[in-house]
Amino acid sequence: MTTVARTQSENGGADDAPDQLTIDQLAQLTGMTVRNIRAHQSRGLLPPPAVRARTGYYGPDHVARIRLIQEMQAEGYNLKAIERLVHGATGAVEEALGFKRALLTPFGDEQPEYLTQEELDRRLKGPFEPKVLRKALKLGIVRPLGDGRFEVPSPTLLRAGEELVELGVDITHVLAVAETVLRHSRSVAQAFVRLFVDDVLDDLPRAGSDASAEWTRLREALEKLRPLASDALMAAFQQTMTEETERRFERVLDKSR
Repeated sequence: MTTVARTQSENGGADDAPDQLTIDQLAQLTGMTVRNIRAHQSRGLLPPPAVRARTGYYGPDHVARIRLIQEMQAEGYNLKAIERLVHGATGAVEEALGFKRALLTPFGDEQPEYLTQEELDRRLKGPFEPKVLRKALKLGIVRPLGDGRFEVPSPTLLRAGEELVELGVDITHVLAVAETVLRHSRSVAQAFVRLFVDDVLDDLPRAGSDASAEWTRLREALEKLRPLASDALMAAFQQTMTEETERRFERVLDKSR
């Protein structure tokens, strides 16, 4: 007989509900202290246990709720933000967790590359002055790992810079363009996120019979936003690029006449 089952049997009345845990068993299962579990209960983050014969028993919903709290803490959420989400998740913990995972999933599937200083210099026709590397670090194009190694979060962005250098574009000009691209991309991203938060999300679902369906709707809306935002940005860029190319070429022709 397992420790959990044995303890339940000893307390009586719980052997017909093997998914019920005492607070000590819940702490052992989730890696939390009993003190923290009680603190979560006092904040309203965790619903009270079912009490039988003066013993409190916790079920799968309590475990799922604690997992949700732990995941959000690992992502840097404070307890106040977690409290708001968890209260909205009553009766729909799995759906809320699914929405949170979708929210934190990167919008792209690009895998980072890892390069040494020598490899970076070779690909971009370096070595460069220290200010060039500082600029690349500031823009987040490369991230230092120590010992002369760097992470490249977007190999596609680095390859674009590499090809521009191959065409004869000065590396400082490449970084200036990258800064412009990143700045405007951030503005577009902020606009789409604001649109989603203000018009779609509005507020987190509250407890109720339709909470599960509402979490599912929000997750599906977020998943649709991903390709929609990318497609809209690409379409607008292509149109603007065509207009700017025509305008600049006309200026060149005017000068040659």
